[in-house]
Amino acid sequence: MIPASAADPGAELAELARAEGGSRRSLERLLGLLDRALGAPGAALYVKGERGYRREAAAGTAHFEDHLAEPPAGAALLPFAGGFVQLAAAVPAPPREAGALLVALASATRELQLRGQLKRQDFEVKSRGVQLEALYDVGLAIAGTLDFERLCEEVLMRAVSLLDARRGALYLKAGGRMRLDRAFGGDAQGEIDLDSTEGRELLSGHPRPSCCALPGAEHLLGVPIEVDGVVKGILVVGDKESRKGVGPFPESDRRTLELLANQAAIALENAELHRQALEKERLEHEIELASDIQRRILPKGVPMVAGWELAGWNRPARHIGGDYFDFLELEPGRRLGLVVGDVSGKGVPAALLVSTLHSSLRLLAERISICPELFTRLNDHILDSSAPNKFITLFVAELDLASGELGYVNAGHNPALLKRARGPIEQLGAGGLPLGLLPGSSYRVERMRLEPGDLLCLYSDGITEATTLDDEEFGVERLAELIEAGREQPVDRLLARIGESVTEFAAGAPQGDDQTLLLLRRRP
Repeated sequence: MIPASAADPGAELAELARAEGGSRRSLERLLGLLDRALGAPGAALYVKGERGYRREAAAGTAHFEDHLAEPPAGAALLPFAGGFVQLAAAVPAPPREAGALLVALASATRELQLRGQLKRQDFEVKSRGVQLEALYDVGLAIAGTLDFERLCEEVLMRAVSLLDARRGALYLKAGGRMRLDRAFGGDAQGEIDLDSTEGRELLSGHPRPSCCALPGAEHLLGVPIEVDGVVKGILVVGDKESRKGVGPFPESDRRTLELLANQAAIALENAELHRQALEKERLEHEIELASDIQRRILPKGVPMVAGWELAGWNRPARHIGGDYFDFLELEPGRRLGLVVGDVSGKGVPAALLVSTLHSSLRLLAERISICPELFTRLNDHILDSSAPNKFITLFVAELDLASGELGYVNAGHNPALLKRARGPIEQLGAGGLPLGLLPGSSYRVERMRLEPGDLLCLYSDGITEATTLDDEEFGVERLAELIEAGREQPVDRLLARIGESVTEFAAGAPQGDDQTLLLLRRRP
């Protein structure tokens, strides 16, 4: 229906300005006024956009295209800033009021564009606010998660959800490369080389569609996960979903993903530190258990034997060690076994081999005396139950408490020191190779008699090889001097003096090896 003021375009133009301003309806009415003023069978208003010209309004019955790449050549056009009016047919002489209507139409078009731009900006601001609020919630969710696996899943799913992505992948650094931790919505490349073109594109945040981090994805967005400037991972999303299908990610999404990656970096670092702390706690607990087991293996005290003095002492370099000493009551009151051993290496592996030695030696010693056969069986057992690079040096002696007869086998261990009551210090050397070194090793038993006042010292190399900060060794000579000087002291006091001397000699240098001492003296 044409308004009553149609006969006067100026009056209707004023009415439109008062009533509707720059609305789409005002565009259509202004275009209708222009069409009637020109006497054309139809007109269309086109506005320039990102992809050519878009039809904003039409009047009359003529057909006009929705989109035009360029203004059509040869058509009747009335241009204005930012667009043009296309007429269905040329008019010979546009009336004077057509110019005013065209100016009003251009003004209304600009006002409509500004209103649309403000509306879009308002929508973007509100959407950004919602996105930031969601990002804040995401930060709270992942910051409170210390389970590493659950956190990785949470980070990826939050990224996909927050950016309306159809696909996503999380890569974490391992062994100098980015390895796929998990993916959503389809396959993802297993590894990414950060020095490759694809790796550099992902780190820049602008990967090409051809990047195969998410094979088949048309649009990709990737950001690094950094901790103190070091790249620890990459977060990748693909194909943003909308009502029109999938499309690219706007710049605001990249900033959002960067913020999420920053939060993820902190959370992942905390979770990793928590995981390491739990692993350390677990290992410390296991080491403490192993240490407790080893303490149970070592003698809780020394046997009280009439006519003899005994003392034993062990100081591991770590919580658990590879040194071993023991007293074997082979025949209570009649025969006593003395044992000092040293397993190659330190820590848990050495402690496990000490446990093997302890159990096998005690089982065999109940049935076999201290003889070559005992060592042959021990050697075979250690070869079968230990790694090829593990071996044990072992000194085992059998003492007849009544006569003082001593038979011993030294399997590659440090020579024992025997201080005679009347005479110099003697060394009891090796009578065979260490256990577990070679199959078919042979051993021999050496025999002697301990007289009243004789003092026997068994020790591990942690004593003689204790070093200062200048790498000077304590040595056998210093140990022999201490034994000579304390030959008449009670053995427990001499044992303490040797331990103190070794500590004083090291003068703050870290203990490099386990230290063990065993002293035996026949009372005068």
